[in-house]
Amino acid sequence: MRIGYLMNTYPVTSATFIRREIAAVEALGVEVKRFAIRPWQEPLIEAADRAEAAKTHYLLTAGSLRLVGYLLAELLRNPRGVLHALGAMWAMARAAGPGAFVRHMAYLLEAVHLKRAAKGCDHIHAHFTTNTAAVALLCHRLGGPGYSFTAHGPDEFDDPKASSLALKLAEARFAVAITQFARTRLALAGGAAIWDKLHVVHCGVDVSDLTPTPPPEGDAPFVCIGRLCPQKAQVLLVQAMADVLETHPQARLVLIGDGETRSEIEALIARHGLAQAVELRGWADGDAVKAALKASRAMVLPSFAEGLPIVIMEAFALGRPVISTYIAGIPELVDREAGWLVPAGDVAALADSLRKCLETPMHRLEAMGENARARVEERHDLRDSARRLKALFNEATS
Repeated sequence: MRIGYLMNTYPVTSATFIRREIAAVEALGVEVKRFAIRPWQEPLIEAADRAEAAKTHYLLTAGSLRLVGYLLAELLRNPRGVLHALGAMWAMARAAGPGAFVRHMAYLLEAVHLKRAAKGCDHIHAHFTTNTAAVALLCHRLGGPGYSFTAHGPDEFDDPKASSLALKLAEARFAVAITQFARTRLALAGGAAIWDKLHVVHCGVDVSDLTPTPPPEGDAPFVCIGRLCPQKAQVLLVQAMADVLETHPQARLVLIGDGETRSEIEALIARHGLAQAVELRGWADGDAVKAALKASRAMVLPSFAEGLPIVIMEAFALGRPVISTYIAGIPELVDREAGWLVPAGDVAALADSLRKCLETPMHRLEAMGENARARVEERHDLRDSARRLKALFNEATS
């Protein structure tokens, strides 16, 4: 069985879970060909990501003239398939609203290229429901392999009509949701008729590679890992730390990641005089992330918008409690037995949870870490997720 994995931008430093998923599926004997619309424009930190980039076939790097030539050649030998794809392209462009035709025409060009490049693939699996699922659908309409996709959320569900999510679901062989929350959002978009097509396959981590350790004694820092962006709300975390330091001057925070809100975070650190309490480390590779989590008291993620972040699973697997927000699929994993949940955007509640964590006795933190580890072993073992995906691929191609 040969499966084509289709991503928008791949590999990406902040989305190594896709690379790990592919490796786990390949370990089960599935041949995987990697496709992406475009390469990531930022430097890749990990050697494994650089190796993945070398294995990936990029659809847009062929250039516009060659892509148009591919379409004309396809029209000559497969006019019925091109017309079938054009119908879907036009329907999706109309649903997306004014100005969307050019973008969807680009999806058709990418789909023609994908059909050529994916020759010999039995099935295409796209990550995310946006442009990748559109390209997979158009490729299938051209006569290419059947397709499926994984929905992560939350922005994928913001406007399902404009993204033609119902059409993508109707024509897919199956769809994967990473949480029960995501499955219900897909069902709302596609209707009751597609419920049996929807399968929850949790994102996973390699638990054998993440050995839990007790929290360090003393004033271990909080650690927050993720792209510095409005959705992840690190700005509010810095504000909460300023409040916490008034009563707990030993508190420390390490931020790992980079992004568009870095300058705003740096300004807040300077305004509140937090240079000794808040450290900005930038992007780090997997080993450095593990080391930071092991050196921490707890992991903090105050996001406004998430699916279910892999970094929470990694923190749990290493035996660290997590402070996060009541959004999307996070409450399916995090509860008071393994961490703290606060309303998104509530700085006072976030600061209160940070204080509670600082005041929690070491034996209680260890017990929370043990609960967290057990939960990940039960629900988010990467090998189990890969077996589920392989079974779905087998069923879809049989």
